[in-house]
Amino acid sequence: MEANYKTMKYLTNLTFIMLMFIFTSCSTGGNHPDYASNVEKIKTFLELQGSESDSQAQADMIHKDVQWQPAFYGTAPIGKAEFVEYLIAWQDAMEDVVYTPTNYLPGVNAETGELDGSVRSYGTWTGVHSESGKSWELSSYHTWDFQDGLVINGGDYFDAGGFLASLSSE
Repeated sequence: MEANYKTMKYLTNLTFIMLMFIFTSCSTGGNHPDYASNVEKIKTFLELQGSESDSQAQADMIHKDVQWQPAFYGTAPIGKAEFVEYLIAWQDAMEDVVYTPTNYLPGVNAETGELDGSVRSYGTWTGVHSESGKSWELSSYHTWDFQDGLVINGGDYFDAGGFLASLSSE
């Protein structure tokens, strides 16, 4: 009788542990509720950057208090007016620009490690340098954090100086 009781207790505990494992596995790993819509916003933002069709629509996607990290060495984060100028300068310098994402990834809050609806992406930009007519391809990484549905923080990560130097060299 004692052996049956111990066996039943063992099986009950094992079953409980397995059920807890299953429930925890199923409840974690989901994305933040805003993540999917934020990815779609970023796809639009990047399409507007490449097409140069509506810089005001692109500016309207940026929070008034944005802090953006440009790709250039030694630059400090910039605010909204400077960020819009930065975007337009890239548009003026390049033609036929297309961003091809390798992926879109969910980001996390740096302080808590919790999913926060932010978007990260590795990808490749292609286009033509307006002045030289040279075609180019550039691997990059970008981040976008959101507040009130608008981009509040983020940055471009690639070798901008080396990239521009490659376009002007013979």
